[in-house]
Amino acid sequence: MVTKNNRNPGSGRPKSFRTKKRATEDKRRSTVRMSSKASINAPGELGQLKQPKSPMPAQHQQKPGLESKLQPRPSYEAPYYQGAEKLKQKVALITGGDSGIGRAVAVLFAREGADVAITYLPEEQSDADETRKAVAAEGQSAHLIAGDLTDPDFCKEAVKATVARFGKLDILVNNAAFQQHQKSLAEVSEEQWDLTFKTNIYSYFLVTKAALPHLKKGSAIVNCGSITGLEGSKHLLDYSATKGAIHAFTKSLAQNLIEKGIRVNCVAPGPVWTPLNPSDKSAKDVPEFGADTPLKRPAQPEEIAPAFVYFASEGDSSYVAGEVLTLLGGETTAG
Repeated sequence: MVTKNNRNPGSGRPKSFRTKKRATEDKRRSTVRMSSKASINAPGELGQLKQPKSPMPAQHQQKPGLESKLQPRPSYEAPYYQGAEKLKQKVALITGGDSGIGRAVAVLFAREGADVAITYLPEEQSDADETRKAVAAEGQSAHLIAGDLTDPDFCKEAVKATVARFGKLDILVNNAAFQQHQKSLAEVSEEQWDLTFKTNIYSYFLVTKAALPHLKKGSAIVNCGSITGLEGSKHLLDYSATKGAIHAFTKSLAQNLIEKGIRVNCVAPGPVWTPLNPSDKSAKDVPEFGADTPLKRPAQPEEIAPAFVYFASEGDSSYVAGEVLTLLGGETTAG
């Protein structure tokens, strides 16, 4: 039981949490200081933060794929990112928060002071457990909600479970996605088309609709789009269509909710090193993933997550609504 004497007045957190959070921050600063002694950048690097470069090792996983089995492991800890309590005492729900971009967002939201709930498929339990530990290391709580977002009832249950656990909901991140490359439209089955749309856009609609009664002035909705939704992708016909729909949904919903003081925005990355692609492509196609960007590599999740913080933080983006922000590793032709 937490007593009055071991709680920092006004912090809303026991001293043990805050001490652990300070220790984590100190360790991160030490890592950054050591990294600052790095030599001149190699190709694919900006600043002093080194990231894995293409070609990646050839590998393939069965869907949905586990981050714990990827080589190299995706980077999500963001050692250069220092929290500033931008999301202090906020509660966020992140769909697909067990791995990839979702995990990195959960970690940075926690570093900014938010508690998070994440949805994930039951077969991704080990990844979800790692995300929970990473959030706890930031001194915040993570609530794990297992289920399938193609089920409308689960979409509603995810919101209900979040509010039951934390008592409110301030930020919604629609991030979960399914993709499957096919060489031609003839190879895209009706079953695949339905699964892609139910995961990538129906769930965004259903979870958002369930969340709206709990959101209030100052709340934020951040959707995850893709460069494929702006430029298309010849082997991702259904996926690109859903991402285009997400972008339009973002802009339309932003207009619809602006008078309520709820901001809606979208992050649209290029290639990102997550389980999504190695579980979609054959092993021989994985090594060059992201190599066609100006940085000659895919993004790491920790490089994408700060954009979600920006859109979630009223202090950063109170005048921003209906935007689709592309993060393309130096590419400037989109949009």
